[in-house]
Amino acid sequence: MHPVCSRSKAEVFAFIAANRQAHSIQVMCKLYQVTRAGYYAWCQRERSVRAAGDEQLIEQVRLVHEQSRGYYGSPRIAQQLKQQGVQVGRRRVARLMRKAGLQGRSARLYRRAKVGQRKFFASVPNALRDVALSDADQAWVGDVTYLKVAGQWRYMAAVMDRHSRRLVGWSLSRRRDAALTRQALNHAVRKRQPSPGLIFHSDRGIEYAAYEYREQLNRLGIKQSMNRPGKMNDNAHMESFFHSMKTESLHGMSFETDKQLRTALRSYIGFYNQQRLHSSLSYLSPVKFEQQQRQQSCVN
Repeated sequence: MHPVCSRSKAEVFAFIAANRQAHSIQVMCKLYQVTRAGYYAWCQRERSVRAAGDEQLIEQVRLVHEQSRGYYGSPRIAQQLKQQGVQVGRRRVARLMRKAGLQGRSARLYRRAKVGQRKFFASVPNALRDVALSDADQAWVGDVTYLKVAGQWRYMAAVMDRHSRRLVGWSLSRRRDAALTRQALNHAVRKRQPSPGLIFHSDRGIEYAAYEYREQLNRLGIKQSMNRPGKMNDNAHMESFFHSMKTESLHGMSFETDKQLRTALRSYIGFYNQQRLHSSLSYLSPVKFEQQQRQQSCVN
């Protein structure tokens, strides 16, 4: 059924009236399963009190939607209007938003049917399980963690070279979304300039499954890999880094500004890459390990 046909007759008639210049009345009435007589009768009626109220209310809905930067859907707009003394139900707000062509952003950007989710995740297996890494920039791993500034959450996305354990890119944001993870990926790509065929592994977070992030990987020639269902240890290297960062550096510290947090993160990442000894790297730092690998390659 056409989406317009699921609305009330008054809404259908209003839709036809708004679009009568583009299509004939006869064609539109037939398409939306209403009679021409009914449409013309509706046109001759005086505007009801409710219709007049809708006209005034829709401007208030537009204003709240605009003030929310387009983020709010009908539940939050209804609550915002109630806080302003306007008693209105969520369903009426939803109807007026449809009429005005407005919609919230958050629910639509990332929600997909479970069938689509299963199909997507089945197409992205863990590509690292059977890969023997012998050099840097063969496989990267990424994840997101939570940090606090002045009592408010901040989100850090990080990218690590799986072979050398070197942190090659990171980003910090007030929002946990695909823009956050894309920024960390772009930072790593600019710094390392990897060849096509690199594997990027992450958990199944929506910020890595988002279309825009997947398209970015495709453009860069990077193969996507994700944790197996219920296998959190598939991304243990990133979990280990975040644990080390928080226990060794951030534990007991408080930050009043983003600048303070960024300064602390840069300091620890510099220490982690250049000085911190890793038992898995024969007690070398990631930078020293990569240098040793390059020297051995030159000799061979």
